Amino acid sequence: MKKIRVFIVDDHHIVRMGLMTIINDRPDMEVVGDASNSTDALREVERLHPDVVLMDIRLPGESGIEATSRISKFFPNSKVVMLTSFADDSMIFRAISAGAVGYVLKQVEDEELFRAITVAARGDSALDPSVTSKLIARVREAEHKSDEDAFRDLSERELDVLNLVSKGKTNAEIAESLNLSDRTVGNYVGTILQKLHLTNRIELATYAVEHHLSDRMAKE
Repeated sequence: MKKIRVFIVDDHHIVRMGLMTIINDRPDMEVVGDASNSTDALREVERLHPDVVLMDIRLPGESGIEATSRISKFFPNSKVVMLTSFADDSMIFRAISAGAVGYVLKQVEDEELFRAITVAARGDSALDPSVTSKLIARVREAEHKSDEDAFRDLSERELDVLNLVSKGKTNAEIAESLNLSDRTVGNYVGTILQKLHLTNRIELATYAVEHHLSDRMAKE
């Protein structure tokens, strides 16, 4: 079984060692390296090409958000999950904008952390539930075009898939819920991205929330 290769970035040695211990205890994961600052992190990510980077937001010098932006740009196959003690609104949106596919609070249970790593390694997004609620609240404040026109190019099945994407479901979970294959769900997601002129699942989720898709689905 191929292990998920994880790289840890945190300026506290004890945090890095603790994460390393619990992750290396997993048969399906291994820590391939660690760093205490963004400069070292970028150099090592370029050398090691990990599947997932656990990135602390607050780092000395260049922040974890700035490092995430560079990793997402130059090493897109290394997916970044923000691991932090701070559930700050502005940081949430800056991290997502920088390319983070997940945002998990340090207070979560081990299994939630492992799930975030696994989901990120598959290329899906993994947001802490408290972060998702903040995202929804913030997006609802944004100006948007009429909800009636927002989904006019999507079929009913595509709306079903998008609705579940907006709830943070993975392709596998969507497939099970709608009785489809993972491949079919992936094809639907790709088609929806093209129709809405978006680039990733986080943008899809944001779009769906912005245009009140869940309210529309509840009425049908």
